[in-house]
Amino acid sequence: MLVPVQYQRILAVPDFDSFDLSAYQLKFCTSAPFSAELKAEVLARWPGGLVEYYGMTEGGGSCVLVAHEHPDKLHTVGKAMPGHDIRVIDPEGRECAPGEIGEVVGRSGAMMTGYHGQPEKTREAEWHAPDGARFIRTGDLAAKDADGFFTIVGRAKDMIISGGMNIYPADLEAILRAHEAVADVAVIGVPSVDWGETPVACVVLEAGVDVTPDALRAFANQQLGKMQRISAVRLVDELPRSAIGKVLKRELQDAWTKVG
Repeated sequence: MLVPVQYQRILAVPDFDSFDLSAYQLKFCTSAPFSAELKAEVLARWPGGLVEYYGMTEGGGSCVLVAHEHPDKLHTVGKAMPGHDIRVIDPEGRECAPGEIGEVVGRSGAMMTGYHGQPEKTREAEWHAPDGARFIRTGDLAAKDADGFFTIVGRAKDMIISGGMNIYPADLEAILRAHEAVADVAVIGVPSVDWGETPVACVVLEAGVDVTPDALRAFANQQLGKMQRISAVRLVDELPRSAIGKVLKRELQDAWTKVG
């Protein structure tokens, strides 16, 4: 079981395509955002199928995407696993209609009873359906399509509110990631006098590539709506990550604020 950044680094090995990997039958991934572009590259260059799991340590439900069987759903994390109930709710706790963005909540046979000695934190992590069924909040924002596949658009705490508009970093990251010079990217919100918050991007370049931050910003903003536009791009050597490969956006925000 690998995390997405490990797939990315393995595929970046200069002579990767010279290895005989024909014995591979199935590969697995979990624990961090896995872009559709990277999934497609894994399927194209690495023999065997690819399965992605989505869930959380506290339990509450998981999704699975059998990527090689659903090449048109690589932008999703798949469907709820058998016996798992995954829903999307709005800020008022009402279930969202298909296509609407809200917080993912889940219920399954494997759920925590609570955080030890922290009843208030436990209550914050729970959502109860109208029939009283207990679900665990994930903190992830997603939309469920008509086929039952879930598309994650980001973390609720990472959502940027600029001029009263909700901006989802994943949308902006996907556009920047499509630039041939971009190896990795993270979009964060930083304080703005005019807008409250404004999106900025931290970009890791491909080795040996030379491109200016202004050129990357212009590339992205040409494709973004007026209220989504990135106000600045900063080039970094690498993105800070947790032990399981998740980008530590709080560290990026702190570093950005310090430098100014």
